[in-house]
Amino acid sequence: MSQVSELEQLKREFLEYTEIEKGRSLKTVENYDRYLTRFLEYSKARKAGDIKDDTVREYRLWLNRQATKGGTLKKKTQNYYLIALRAFLKYLAKRGEKTLSPEVIELAKVGERSIDLITPEELSRLLDAPDTTELSGLRDKAILETLFSTGLRVSEICGLPRDLDLSSEEFSVRGKGEKVRVVFLSPEAKSTIKKYLEKTTAYGGAPQKAVGKEIYDERLFPVTTRSVQRIIKHYAIKAGISKKVTPHVVRHMFATDLLSNGADLRSVQMLLGHANIATTQIYTHVTDKQLKEAHKKFHSRRK
Repeated sequence: MSQVSELEQLKREFLEYTEIEKGRSLKTVENYDRYLTRFLEYSKARKAGDIKDDTVREYRLWLNRQATKGGTLKKKTQNYYLIALRAFLKYLAKRGEKTLSPEVIELAKVGERSIDLITPEELSRLLDAPDTTELSGLRDKAILETLFSTGLRVSEICGLPRDLDLSSEEFSVRGKGEKVRVVFLSPEAKSTIKKYLEKTTAYGGAPQKAVGKEIYDERLFPVTTRSVQRIIKHYAIKAGISKKVTPHVVRHMFATDLLSNGADLRSVQMLLGHANIATTQIYTHVTDKQLKEAHKKFHSRRK
């Protein structure tokens, strides 16, 4: 085995380990592959011992100077590359390979993440925008209501089974990292899904064409994640919303709606499926009623 193929082989084994033992999604594995390939191409490292502190420092400078359409590579994006490299180094250390300690890699500091939101009035217009007299409109209404009721990620809603148990107002969903959580359907979402299923049954189910023959999709909503993004964009325009609206914006509205009405942070974390509560805390900046009331009560006004 050549020295070059030695590190490439270790990378392949790491990706397999990430997928099987760590249970990461295929998308995560693909991203790690892309990030690590870029590092190996830049560093020209031939074996684990070639990864030195100087090599990583030079690589970080190179990343920081990469040109993009918006200027240079964002710090947040640079961190994705570093996270992948750090995970790879941890794997190498676990294998007993002599290489750079993963602990020396510190992530770049980034500004606080901002949240894209629409107003409650705009949300209502969005949810009411589909024409439910049409089958496609009823489906789209069911998708929108389910997204807002559950806070599901777009990939999660596209994977919901058609035989979802609607006798209960709750169901389990498998999210990021293969973690299972419970989500809940509002009466509006439950009612719209039932109407959608009744209408699709009347039309003979949810047929799709494949390899020249008709098959039946077992998913509740037989659409792609890209289709859901287009659907929401379409109805946002129809509802007269000038801001960019995505499935994740609806997820943000789900979280802020809960917190604004008194839900505790830990419960919202569980409903969203966040592994770390720090990820959920970003919503508190836009839902803290006490701060708003304090400003309203105590801030001086010019007479």
